[in-house]
Amino acid sequence: MPSRSSHPALSPAAVVRALRAAGCVFAEDEAELILGTARDAAELAAMVDRRTAGLPLEHVLGWAEFHGLRVAVEPGVFVPRRRTEFLVDQALAEVPDASVVVDLCCGSGALGAALAAALDGARVHAADIDPAAVRCASRNLAPHGGHAHRGDLYDALPAALRGRVDLLTANVPYVPTPDLPLLPAEARDHEPPTALDGGPDGLAVLRRVAAGAPGWLAPGGRLLSETSERQAPAALAAFTEAGLSARVAVSEEWSAHVVIGVRG
Repeated sequence: MPSRSSHPALSPAAVVRALRAAGCVFAEDEAELILGTARDAAELAAMVDRRTAGLPLEHVLGWAEFHGLRVAVEPGVFVPRRRTEFLVDQALAEVPDASVVVDLCCGSGALGAALAAALDGARVHAADIDPAAVRCASRNLAPHGGHAHRGDLYDALPAALRGRVDLLTANVPYVPTPDLPLLPAEARDHEPPTALDGGPDGLAVLRRVAAGAPGWLAPGGRLLSETSERQAPAALAAFTEAGLSARVAVSEEWSAHVVIGVRG
């Protein structure tokens, strides 16, 4: 019997059935994306195999839709969440004329790419501690003239940016360590722990970002970071303790909470 890899092109109905049997809730939508991405029958069969084995859809496709862009997402790299588009919208509303932008904990570089696409001529720098993320971010930022750096938060940045950043975003890991086993298997098994684990209360990285922000922001510069509803009060306190004027923006539609801090 021929193997699946040598099977003639799977029909759309067969792809839907395979995805549905694997527990994919939006099997029809996913099938359409996979069918539209696969270049031949062998690739189609391989993509269906990977998805039914539990890989995130974005890792199977090699890209994710984010803020109107198609962002490359390599295996092992954090998949940008659609709710984080709210952070992008808030950032653009806060500093619509930003000329120097930094995105920490950048993952695939989706946030930086979205900001670079919307801010004409802005210089965008992104940083992550994970080498796979930096490679992916470099790929996504290159068309916009952006740069990705590897290192631990601010240590990764060119020193010349100190005190000159108009807009600083940080979609930090904010899952409390005890809650990591509760994450969906797609995230738990296929995304790097450094992109998920926020320490005992989920705010360890956010506190470090907030504490360092005043030294890197320009006067009037903004720091924006995503957090959860439960963590928002403590995240807000971390911003104010760092000397930033801060507030929380909320999207009921996306169940998104973004802390916004301003350097005086």
